[in-house]
Amino acid sequence: MPRTSVEGRIFACALFAVAIGTGLPFALQELGADARLAWSAGLLLAMVTTWLLLRPLTRSLNRALSSLQSGLLNFRDGDFSISLALKRNDQLGELAELYNEVGEILRRERAHIHQRELLLDTVIQSSPLALLLIDHSEHIIYANTSARHLLHGGRPLQGHTLAQILPHCPPELAQAIEKKQDGLTSYLDKESSHTLHISNSTFVLNSQKHRLILLREMTRELTRAEVQVWKKVIRLISHELNNSLAPISSMAHSGKMLSEKLHSEQLAGVFDVIAERCRHLTDFTQGYARFAKLPPPVCEEVSWHKLVSRLQPLQPFQLQGNVPARPGYFDPAQMEQALLNLLKNAAESGSAEEEITLRIETDVHGQLLTVSDRGTGMSEKVLQQALLPFFSTKPQGVGLGLALCREIVDAHDGQIQLHNRAGGGLQISLWLPWAKGNPAH
Repeated sequence: MPRTSVEGRIFACALFAVAIGTGLPFALQELGADARLAWSAGLLLAMVTTWLLLRPLTRSLNRALSSLQSGLLNFRDGDFSISLALKRNDQLGELAELYNEVGEILRRERAHIHQRELLLDTVIQSSPLALLLIDHSEHIIYANTSARHLLHGGRPLQGHTLAQILPHCPPELAQAIEKKQDGLTSYLDKESSHTLHISNSTFVLNSQKHRLILLREMTRELTRAEVQVWKKVIRLISHELNNSLAPISSMAHSGKMLSEKLHSEQLAGVFDVIAERCRHLTDFTQGYARFAKLPPPVCEEVSWHKLVSRLQPLQPFQLQGNVPARPGYFDPAQMEQALLNLLKNAAESGSAEEEITLRIETDVHGQLLTVSDRGTGMSEKVLQQALLPFFSTKPQGVGLGLALCREIVDAHDGQIQLHNRAGGGLQISLWLPWAKGNPAH
């Protein structure tokens, strides 16, 4: 149906009123009325007719314009939920349809933006990267979950100032944040060493300067990089030593045979000492080589009772609690080696045999194996370096036991933690996740 313009409707009303206003005087003059009176009556009738015809039109126009005005005010206030119910066959009807189309587009765009904001917030909140957004007055206006746990014990940070929060942080971390340092900073928290990378940036938001602080835990990455460097050094040293030890051992054997032909016991003893030291050095380098060439774990289901029965004869300990009904899932040879190293360390710490315990626990997330003793424990400095290769407090130690344990646990995507026990002694926990292909029952 063709649309009628508002201009056309007004023109039609005016034309109809003029036709009536001019027709009436002629009719009255035919009836003998005075000309001036007839034209006055015609003009009055034309005005009344024009008012009667235009009144419904102007009332409808006013209602339509009022509706459009209210809708535009809603747009200005950010409310796009209102649609106009104007059923008109003119330009105002077209304008109302266009308004409704724009409103629908804006509603879809707002919903899309809201969904993207929710997705972005979910990603930021679940990120291990701690994020703080601070305004020009040093108030925290946004902080994700990692930042709350790192700086405020999991409690909300929004609304607090940095001056209120930093005193509760480790001093090294608080100093780095306060001085707007970029780079790595290390601190000790609950006898565990942590290394964080701090990044500061500033930008203008809502015409005000804001500061964005990013804190990334780098301990695991740096530890792995450090271990890889140690492994490379070990492989290089082992290669060079083996290249020298093989001919030395061969020459010592040949020298001993020659000394026997010469019936020189003293010379034979010298070659025996050389051969013995070669064997000792070979065994020494092979121990490091095993650490440097640790194969990827071959995980399988393992009976806890079988694991305990294999460890008991090698290094006595007390089993604390009951073993879980569900079997473990890990590389049995590697985990047996790791636990044996820990149990031997516990025995060499001065702890009584009955105070050395192994506790095994499982839940839907993973497996926790805890070795505890009542020995001398470790100082703060030793705790920070205990897991490094070559570090040992024993006079004859080679510094591989705990380093190998950490390598085995890392290869299983797990975690190892050391801390001193109240009342003396050390507790070492090995946490291993369930494999993706081996979900919890």
